[in-house]
Amino acid sequence: MEKIRISKILSEKGLCSRREADKFIELGQVLLDGKTVLELGAKAFRSQKIELKDKAKKTQLSKATIILHKPIGYISHLDDDKEFTPAASLITPDKYFKQSEDNRNPIFRSDGLAPAGRLDIDSSGLLVLTQDGRIAKKIIGDIKKLKLKRGSMKNRNKKLSGTLSDEIHIELKNSFDAK
Repeated sequence: MEKIRISKILSEKGLCSRREADKFIELGQVLLDGKTVLELGAKAFRSQKIELKDKAKKTQLSKATIILHKPIGYISHLDDDKEFTPAASLITPDKYFKQSEDNRNPIFRSDGLAPAGRLDIDSSGLLVLTQDGRIAKKIIGDIKKLKLKRGSMKNRNKKLSGTLSDEIHIELKNSFDAK
């Protein structure tokens, strides 16, 4: 049995994304068998007890996820060049659900809010915006697996030799069929 990166184990357990796990390790918010992990890239056996400290757990619970109907004419992502209007601009404090029963007006923090998936500017539909890497991963899957499955845009013009198995041929055909 070999040791695995703690950030990978935390991600597999669904406690946080790998990137979030690395941040929590840097902040001293991860415990391995009751001791604080301080080394980025630290490894452990799956059988060891790995957990987040309370502060990290509260951070995870405070992350927002918004389900939005994106109308035509808006883009899914943020536009650094300010040429197009992002769908996130539709999110204003008067339009979100207040969970708290006290009289405080909760302030929505949009930093770190990213689309889990994409809709073209000419499309309308359900768009999920989240600050939680776990949710994004559940929706769009593991990026590495996706790239291996569909190929990289950089490699689209390479010529291949050999034959494809029936399974791969069907998968490729289905991934390019217009819906």
